[in-house]
Amino acid sequence: MIRFTLVILALAILTLVLLPFQLIAIAFDLDWQRRIPRLYHRILCMLAGVRIRQVGQRTSARPVLILANHASWLDICIITATTPVVFVAKSEVARWPLFGTLAKLQRTVFVDRDRRQQTGEATAQIAGRLLGGEAVVLFAEGTSSDGIRVLPFKSALVGSVHQALGASHGHDSIAVQPLSLAYTRFDGLPVGRALRERVAWYGDADLIPHFIRVLASGATDVTLSWGDAIALNAETDRKQVTRDAEAAVRRMTAAALRAPTWAIESPSEGELTPKTV
Repeated sequence: MIRFTLVILALAILTLVLLPFQLIAIAFDLDWQRRIPRLYHRILCMLAGVRIRQVGQRTSARPVLILANHASWLDICIITATTPVVFVAKSEVARWPLFGTLAKLQRTVFVDRDRRQQTGEATAQIAGRLLGGEAVVLFAEGTSSDGIRVLPFKSALVGSVHQALGASHGHDSIAVQPLSLAYTRFDGLPVGRALRERVAWYGDADLIPHFIRVLASGATDVTLSWGDAIALNAETDRKQVTRDAEAAVRRMTAAALRAPTWAIESPSEGELTPKTV
């Protein structure tokens, strides 16, 4: 508990220091609004003892829609620590104490998947972010899993790419890249079914106890695996692209969990060229 208290104190100071700069950056549409969240989450991961190993490379193409699996609130911190992105999240996240505020400051797109009209509005917002040159992360399962399995990907919001292309005069295609997150060790032990609830946040698990447990452990190892980027154009079948991304994430997650060999790598800029389908 002493460790948790120290981490929370450090995070509180960090938040108070960076908050005014992020508010100014958003108000004046400065590039800081992308850099500050990355700095914030890199420091958060360092304080929480999160070690990130990257396999493959993220595409340098912009805009890009990243289709990822989802196991924990920690996913957001880890992805942001490696690359400047905006997220798509369920609408109730906006109402969460602290987490909702941080999500808004990172310019998250909120969507109510149970209301078809809201999904259409969210698709339009995602398209707008893509046309603005953003890297947008979509947790395509639509919910969080236990971190061992990958749930079926949903294709509805992938349609934002077609909407963006229809509104654009400068893009013939937009990159779509699969991303796998696999938690391989927690508190020094390999993550298997016995430990999955310690790192994965899913089902009816309470957020605050899980948050405390992760920060207090001081040691979480995760592998980020970047799949091949695809250049999706107006004729591309979004459902097929979604199925292909799901299959790629499933393979990469299984591979990372089978071979959690640790050689910690610093995040680096990717240079993959999207493949057109």
